[in-house]
Amino acid sequence: MLLAAVCSIFGGTCCAGEPLELGKGIPEVEAKTQEGKTIKLHEEGAKGWMLVYFYPKADTPGCTKQACSLRDAYATLTEKGVKVFGVSTDTVEEQKAFAEKFELPFTLLADKEAVVVKKFGVPTMKDDAFASRQAYLFKDGKLVWRDLKASTEQQAADVLKEIGE
Repeated sequence: MLLAAVCSIFGGTCCAGEPLELGKGIPEVEAKTQEGKTIKLHEEGAKGWMLVYFYPKADTPGCTKQACSLRDAYATLTEKGVKVFGVSTDTVEEQKAFAEKFELPFTLLADKEAVVVKKFGVPTMKDDAFASRQAYLFKDGKLVWRDLKASTEQQAADVLKEIGE
């Protein structure tokens, strides 16, 4: 019901797969980073902690707050061994500009075709133009925590709480 209301506000249809279940492995999917390099998420997260968070649009207020929350706690996150990947349906160029403007030290993935978004089961709006705000935390390749209504300003605090900070 809430998803339908959000979709109508954004003036489009929603596509919602089933979100990853706890205990599941990282989907086998690859994407381009803000630098144009192709990475495979399942390889990046095979060992240790990995956070994959989704946001609707680079350089918008809520998405900026979420990214800056993770930026500001990045030293602590990396100290704990957490790799951070932000995903949106923006282009490589938009992701690069966003990362540079806000000095984001982690990797952003450009998912223009919503391939990563769909593999994770993240709902989209406006015919896959915008991903919903969600976060997935993996430990040694397995999903151990998910936040299906991810916070903006508290994203890093939520993750650190989950890993026992």
